Amino acid sequence: MNEDFNAGVRDSIGVLLGLVPFALVFGIAADGAGLSVVQTTVMSAGIFAGTAQLVTVELIAANAGLAIIVATGVVVNLRMLMYSASIAPHFTAYGKRTRASLAYFLTDHVYAMSIAEYAEEARSRDKRLYYLGLGVSVWVVWVATTIAGFVLGAGIPESLNLMFAIPLVFLAILIPAIEDLPQVVAALASAVVAVAAAYAVAEFGLPAGIDLLIAAAVGIVAGVTTEEVMGQ
Repeated sequence: MNEDFNAGVRDSIGVLLGLVPFALVFGIAADGAGLSVVQTTVMSAGIFAGTAQLVTVELIAANAGLAIIVATGVVVNLRMLMYSASIAPHFTAYGKRTRASLAYFLTDHVYAMSIAEYAEEARSRDKRLYYLGLGVSVWVVWVATTIAGFVLGAGIPESLNLMFAIPLVFLAILIPAIEDLPQVVAALASAVVAVAAAYAVAEFGLPAGIDLLIAAAVGIVAGVTTEEVMGQ
């Protein structure tokens, strides 16, 4: 198998350690919401977006309407538009069909690790194969562990607090990527706004996922503004 693809697979291992608890939680939640194992598997394989899936099954369990479920899933995943705009320049050499197939594997973890790898200009990897090494590994483990979570169900004790592993994974990806002042400002600004926005969502019933969009937008503006000020 190609070395660049293998490099993506190897680099995914650290992410997968934190992804497993997330997938187990989703499988358990899907079982609790009354979904079948086939429905749960199709959702993981088709949507392939952990946060959106978890929110969706919560809405299903609450007997929300189809329009609300779909709209919420779309809002939660709107951040993928920003990821796409950021990573697209690295795939301009490929055709539309190839780019469309690559888009299927775009997740928070795959995006963050790919962008970090592409920033290492000294390396001459095939960007597509490295990206696929990450994406395919994450997809396989996500779907397989989702099924495991569904089958195990309530057999997994709550004392394990599996959800706690999820933010740790994002921190492990984020912290090494912060290298200069604009990035520090962007990270801090988005973190503060994310906490405030999450509180607003819970307190005032704002649409789920909008806190992520607001925090991301504020972080981008703060980072870009700092960079411009420093350049003057």
